[in-house]
Amino acid sequence: MKDENHLKHIQEAINALPEDFNILEEQIDINLQMTYFDKAKELRDAEFDESLIDKAKTDLYSDEVNLEDKKQLLVQLAGFDDVEAFRVIEAFYKQAPKEIRDWAVLAFQESRMVIQSSLLGEQQVFISTGLGGKGKNIRYSAAMHCTRKGQAFNDTQKKLVKSEFEYFLEKSEGELEEISFEAQYAFAVFLFPLKENLHVIFKSFIDECNQFGNFLSDEVIITNVKRLKVEELNEFLKNNNQDEQK
Repeated sequence: MKDENHLKHIQEAINALPEDFNILEEQIDINLQMTYFDKAKELRDAEFDESLIDKAKTDLYSDEVNLEDKKQLLVQLAGFDDVEAFRVIEAFYKQAPKEIRDWAVLAFQESRMVIQSSLLGEQQVFISTGLGGKGKNIRYSAAMHCTRKGQAFNDTQKKLVKSEFEYFLEKSEGELEEISFEAQYAFAVFLFPLKENLHVIFKSFIDECNQFGNFLSDEVIITNVKRLKVEELNEFLKNNNQDEQK
């Protein structure tokens, strides 16, 4: 019941979103995102300083300026409602080195949202997850498993899982990007509309597959934070079995 209430609150928050919202497309570690937003909150009250724009044009590309100073400079610029500041971030983001590229992406997205909010006269909604998204779709990672412990999917079951999952996703304007099978597990990476009910799709998909042998468990792990691995699914099933035995 607690989980159902939690899901209900999440769905209510999603349904309350305006029709026009922005989704971060890049896959950026969620911990780095939190660090960025904490730094942005810390620096957001700073007044516009035009000299920072000229400073950024040189310091962002200088080997003599350390990484943390560059990160702070990007966060400061991203909070300014200034087109030139946006252009400076945009130019750097397009060629940013690996060690700061994700940070530059976040600064670019925030700066663009600040400019859009000013031009349109209304607050823009920006949604970011660890796995990113595409258009109005969020990217998810899902892990499924056979009903019989330790039994791997056979070739017929693999084809059925893939074809049925693709079918139900496409019906809701989703998209299957990857699917792989390892031992008794199936791992999928897919795009799905943020405002659609993901639970309903999975129930229909699993019910359809199980008409051909009841081989697919209705216990599924779904996340938009990171790609799931075998070790995590093993731990989930272990903990779930322990809970059932109590």
